[in-house]
Amino acid sequence: MGGGAVFTGIIEEKGRIIAIRRGVRSSVLQIAGQKIFGDLKLGDSVAVNGVCLTVTDMADSTFTADVMSETLSRSSLGELKPGSPVNLERAMAADGRFGGHIVSGHIDGVGTITKVRRDDNAVWYTVKAPEKLMRYIVEKGSIAIDGISLTVARADREEFSVSIIPHTLRETVLESKGVGSIVNLENDVVGKYVERFLAWPAAEETKEQTGGITMEFLAKAGF
Repeated sequence: MGGGAVFTGIIEEKGRIIAIRRGVRSSVLQIAGQKIFGDLKLGDSVAVNGVCLTVTDMADSTFTADVMSETLSRSSLGELKPGSPVNLERAMAADGRFGGHIVSGHIDGVGTITKVRRDDNAVWYTVKAPEKLMRYIVEKGSIAIDGISLTVARADREEFSVSIIPHTLRETVLESKGVGSIVNLENDVVGKYVERFLAWPAAEETKEQTGGITMEFLAKAGF
């Protein structure tokens, strides 16, 4: 997996798996695309269904990337086969335009689609996720599903729902997924940082001194 890259969750195109070569400790994915090859080069990071991978070879609008076997087994990448569509997004350039929310390409876990419902021209997807992920998922907050930056419309302790517009369906792999499908999930990084700050001894000391979380405390913490 790639490291240090930042993505926006705005999918650039749907690519396609050409081949998967599975090894004992790692595997190699060969992926075809079009749009992302404008300035793609060896060593670049590409989010494939939300998982940050590093380009190790390129030829004829295809690229290859190594992926650990554990990543295949712990993410929706493990369900891929030749011909499977995948969401592709290049890492955001330093001077790039930011459009979605901060996505690292390091997924937190997987969820299972439990319901798909059409509502006029939109489609609602309900996803069941483990408690360790649901703790960070809140209504009106951000979530990345297979690398797609989305806003949470509804959430409870076990499931959350998102409303997908037709354009997003057409341009991403969600169009091909239904009830029972596994999806990669990456929580909004802000919630993780807040939890980290609250758990840190210095944060606890500041909390005791101020009597609680204040705007000043959040500002000092970088928010």
